[in-house]
Amino acid sequence: MNYFKKILLFAKPYRRYGILNIFFNILYALFSALSYAALIPMLNVLFDKTKQVNQPPTYEGIGKLKDYFEGYMNYQVTQLSGEDPMKGLLLAVGLILFLFLFKNIFNYMAMYFITFLRNGVLKDIRNKMYQKIVDLPISYFSEKKKGDVIARITSDVLEIQHSFLSILELIVREPLTILFTIIVMFIISVKLTIFVFIFIPIAGMIISRIGKSLKKKSDRVQKEQGEFLSIVEETLGGLRVIKAFNAESKFYGTFKNSTSRFFRFSNSLLNRQNLSSPTSEFLGIVVFGVLLWFGGRMVLLEGSLDAASFISYMGLAFNILTPAKAISKASYAVKKGNSAAERVLEILESENPIKDIDGANEKMDFNSGVELKNISFKYENDYVLKDFNLKVDKGKTIALVGQSGSGKSTVANLVTRFYDVNKGEILIDGTNIKNITKKSLRGLMGLVTQDSILFNDTVKNNIALGKENTSMDEIMEAAKVANAHDFIMDLPNGYETNIGDSGNKLSGGQKQRLSIARAVLKNPPIMILDEATSALDTESERLVQDALENMMKNRTSIVIAHRLSTIQNADTIVVMNKGEIVEQGTHDELMKSAKNYKKLVEMQSFSS
Repeated sequence: MNYFKKILLFAKPYRRYGILNIFFNILYALFSALSYAALIPMLNVLFDKTKQVNQPPTYEGIGKLKDYFEGYMNYQVTQLSGEDPMKGLLLAVGLILFLFLFKNIFNYMAMYFITFLRNGVLKDIRNKMYQKIVDLPISYFSEKKKGDVIARITSDVLEIQHSFLSILELIVREPLTILFTIIVMFIISVKLTIFVFIFIPIAGMIISRIGKSLKKKSDRVQKEQGEFLSIVEETLGGLRVIKAFNAESKFYGTFKNSTSRFFRFSNSLLNRQNLSSPTSEFLGIVVFGVLLWFGGRMVLLEGSLDAASFISYMGLAFNILTPAKAISKASYAVKKGNSAAERVLEILESENPIKDIDGANEKMDFNSGVELKNISFKYENDYVLKDFNLKVDKGKTIALVGQSGSGKSTVANLVTRFYDVNKGEILIDGTNIKNITKKSLRGLMGLVTQDSILFNDTVKNNIALGKENTSMDEIMEAAKVANAHDFIMDLPNGYETNIGDSGNKLSGGQKQRLSIARAVLKNPPIMILDEATSALDTESERLVQDALENMMKNRTSIVIAHRLSTIQNADTIVVMNKGEIVEQGTHDELMKSAKNYKKLVEMQSFSS
């Protein structure tokens, strides 16, 4: 029930739809019962001549209201029927259709308004979850499977809609329908009421086996669902780049637009689906009317069937079985909904350990340098960096080299504050980065990773990711610096060409040069290159390396290098091993010392 209360908080903005749903459900339940209450007196006149009334009844107070109502209806039917009982029969059939038409109109209106509440809650939970996903640190998703997160934001949220939010309908409509019907049943006949209660379990089992709800499929709803699933998947895959370029709000806006379209499409689809239920019921009542006419003919002309038993059996069984079956399924739905809600709320209620402290400053400039001061860090149990110290002066290029697992990429993750240090501090211009807002910190940095993280969009939009309201001239200039302009112009639509999922329409070198162009356009004072050329062939590496050298001019750069030939011109080369600095200096100095660095260079030269 606690989960139910938390989910209901999302329904507050749509409570007017809930109120309208309750209002029309009350009318539906009332008309459902009144349909039979109004029908029986007229049929008694038709099938039992002793009930014909030729004088209007006298009102004798509220205590005699039932007798007055029955007498008045009998009088009206008697007057209309005259000597031809078939006129009264047609009147009864017409009244059945009229009452059930309005009953189903109210039913449709109740479902129409609850649709906006259900889909509105669905939209808001998904938006909240997506916002939480881009806000949570990268470390959170190292413990989660991407598919599991996607399942929570899709199928689990949908399960909440089908379970908890379906109960909102059951709470009012089904119990009231049963209550009103039982009252009418007891008023009409205690014997028939007992008969129906014996009949319900048998009929319920039959209906549950053969009854299947028809659900239309909508291509555009499925397509839009695939659209926002794609956005979620790309967000999880490219979260580091999104955070580094402060593009959380842009992706949230794209996702929000997609879920808004899904919201509109789903409303249209579900309202058509909702219409199918009252329509099918009304068509069933049309058949019921035909059967009633035929059965009435047998009663009036042939005398081979007891009319009251026939009509009561049909009407009462029809009116009480459906809500009884719906309530019987409710407890199972709640259990399924509890499980789904728990998984959804686990993400929504997760605390983000990497957040801005109260009073964090916005830092818009970079003046002296970056310093890692006595830092230690561990992902789980073992420290990856231990009492690590490194200073990067403004305008200098520092290269980090070493074997895999030596802690090189960890330095980049800590400087960009994708993770927080366990001990020590990281300073920019003497200020601890924890005292700087994440947005302004990452605004000072550009990131080019080993894996070129691109998005299913145009070349232009991929380059412009980190800078809003940029001009086409600026985009083209950045592409020229990154040696990307020529190959972009050879694409079918130039800068407007869609590069496909993860940029799979481009080669590795082309994708990496787009990543560099994106960083160049952002124009940050601090550049972080995480093995930016390690996955490229020789020709692509040369083009990318030229682009990197163009980009690093007059910038402070931290280069994590796998191929040592690419960092020989660095101001300082730092050799790392098991989280510690074992050697540092220029390329020439380290080669002369003939220690770790020289061995690494010789190993690469031999292997190549």
